[in-house]
Amino acid sequence: MNYRHAFHAGNFADVVKHALLAQCLRLMGDGPLRIIDTHAGAGAYDLTGEAAQKSGEAERGIVRLAGDADAPAAFAPLLKAVRALNPGGGLRFYPGSPALVCGLMGAKDRLDACELRPDDFALLSNWMSRHCPRGGARQTDGFAFAVAAAEQPGRLLVHIDPPYEAAGDYERCIEAALAITARRTDAVVMIWTPLKDLETFDRFLRGLETRRPPSTLVAEVRLRPLLDPMAMNGCALVTLNPPAGLEAVAEALCGWTAQTLGDAGARAPVWRLSTE
Repeated sequence: MNYRHAFHAGNFADVVKHALLAQCLRLMGDGPLRIIDTHAGAGAYDLTGEAAQKSGEAERGIVRLAGDADAPAAFAPLLKAVRALNPGGGLRFYPGSPALVCGLMGAKDRLDACELRPDDFALLSNWMSRHCPRGGARQTDGFAFAVAAAEQPGRLLVHIDPPYEAAGDYERCIEAALAITARRTDAVVMIWTPLKDLETFDRFLRGLETRRPPSTLVAEVRLRPLLDPMAMNGCALVTLNPPAGLEAVAEALCGWTAQTLGDAGARAPVWRLSTE
């Protein structure tokens, strides 16, 4: 795998993904909740580091958001987590999904953060041991771990965010999400996916839809037409069993991102997948 999230930390896709994940946590309410992050990465990221500086993607993501006083209130939980990582002000550190969840979850919640890549796992394990007493880093296949965890009782939120470099990643997302919700019918599963070319995304949605998933919300951001399979032209969050209220905040978050960061004609459709 050549994918390293440090190059992309804080970009537009992170802003959308993490803002929706933070809102999902909020909307699921109080009470013990187990959160599983299947592809957790390094935990948190230094935006002044070589990788982030080389790509410059944060400048067109979290930096723009943090500087917009008129950004929708739906971004507030994400911005709160970012400020907590930067107590001295400024914007040096950006929370990956484990850091975001650790900062927002309740006193009775627990996070299992899975990461297979040895170098990122070492960083993740170190970060979790210092900052997340109600969490654990696991060097294991996150897909399999989440499916097995769905056999256990209790409320469950699964965040699936693979690098999509392996040919089978899209299919594994579908299989894992459906296996989890078959075992725990109330489990919430969030799948992040890049939007490059339209056929890849449509094929993924068809593969999910034909297997009759539970209630499914699709939140898209298309910064430009989906014509170049080598470019990140947008992103989407596909949520099975979305909590009440997630659709409205998704419309606000995705709409701001498309309008503010996209090219002319950028779109942000938020819609329900047919499950009949």
